[in-house]
Amino acid sequence: METRTNTGYVAFLSVVAAIGGILFGYDTAVISGTITSVETQFALNAMQVGWYVGCALIGSIGGVAVAGILSDRFGRKLTMLLAAVLFTASGIGCAVCGDFTQLVIYRILGGIGIGVVSIVSPMYISEVAVARWRGTLVSLYQLAITIGFLGAYLVNFQILRAAETAIYDSPWMQQIMVTEMWRGMLGSNALPAVLFFVVIFFIPESPRWLILRNRTEGAHAVLQRIYRSSEAADGEIASIRSAEAAAPKSEWRALTSPGMRKALLIGVAIAMLGQFMGVNAVLYYGPTIFEDAGLSSGDSLFSQVLVGVVNMLTTVLALVIIDRVGRKQLVYWGVSGMILSLLCIGVYFLAGAAWGLSPTFLLVFFLAYVFCCAVSISAVIFVLLSEMYPTRIRGLAMSIAGLSLWVGTYLIGQLTPWMLETLTPGGTFLLFAAMCVPYMLIMWRAVPETTGRSLEEIERYWQQSK
Repeated sequence: METRTNTGYVAFLSVVAAIGGILFGYDTAVISGTITSVETQFALNAMQVGWYVGCALIGSIGGVAVAGILSDRFGRKLTMLLAAVLFTASGIGCAVCGDFTQLVIYRILGGIGIGVVSIVSPMYISEVAVARWRGTLVSLYQLAITIGFLGAYLVNFQILRAAETAIYDSPWMQQIMVTEMWRGMLGSNALPAVLFFVVIFFIPESPRWLILRNRTEGAHAVLQRIYRSSEAADGEIASIRSAEAAAPKSEWRALTSPGMRKALLIGVAIAMLGQFMGVNAVLYYGPTIFEDAGLSSGDSLFSQVLVGVVNMLTTVLALVIIDRVGRKQLVYWGVSGMILSLLCIGVYFLAGAAWGLSPTFLLVFFLAYVFCCAVSISAVIFVLLSEMYPTRIRGLAMSIAGLSLWVGTYLIGQLTPWMLETLTPGGTFLLFAAMCVPYMLIMWRAVPETTGRSLEEIERYWQQSK
């Protein structure tokens, strides 16, 4: 069946859904270049800075909480359209907001979009992908996130550079691009959001969702185009219906059955623990950390651009090898490298001056940390969450696991300024290194290798698991 797969069509569907990851990445990372200017303009204290960074994450928590319900009820496609609208409104609102309160409101609105798309986009890709290439295709979403990160870093860097000499005839353009350039940085997210909204109209609804809603004719048309065969489409529909027949009809009953309860707890654990290993602290507060290490604001933003480049290129590598090496092997090697890099970063801040270490030492291990993170936990998490759960409860289960992910992300975004101030940067990074250990243990003892298995085979594994 897979040898006759219409790979070009499946890749197109996956790329369109993955554009949501670009919006996710941009909206998440763009904040890093605006912290200092927003803090100065609105005279924010440390906790208010944390709230400015973390408010979008509150929205993300809300978005994740409803994404599964919306996608199960109205479909994956319509829910992605909703996310595109939220991103567009957030970008425009941040560019024209009148005060700090309005800025926070629009950031929360964008955060809701992040939460929604973080569940629905990888879910859609997982449901249209064939088993052999599912890891690679779902990883396109993570690649798109890194493209969004890099795009945000480049936009921030270019706006900062241009603001030094640019003069606009329009007072409004002068305000958003020069005197209050954080407006231009945040507002530029509206452009890819409009693109995402338009291209969604060119993809069909998920065939697995259509089958769940007894719209077999529509599902057959999509699957026939994917597999280039009516017989293959019939076989796929029969396999999906067989797995559905074995599952409890009540979503909550299915979710609390022994095997699914175990899968859900594992998903929650790896989603939350992954946020306490430092990745979002680096993405959100990278320029601030580099400035504390002695770099100028321009050099710190350029260093963050390097972080974005390494993040994106390493994700390309992960995309190529994830279905060959396997999910768990990537985690074992990557997290080991993260621990080593975090220890070296911690040592730099604790003893770098006494040992005569330069900021280049810090940058090298920052980049090494980003490499190890991007090739392992960042690439694997959305793949695992999108394939661990049955079609009937996939939206609800991913929402619960995703909720824990965003709660952890919010806590890191809110607490990192306090940790850097109280624990010092050295102590903060040593804490991140320690948090890698339980993550590794859970992956080793509790998570099965899912590479090459169909979604229905994975579902049967959890149903048989005690």
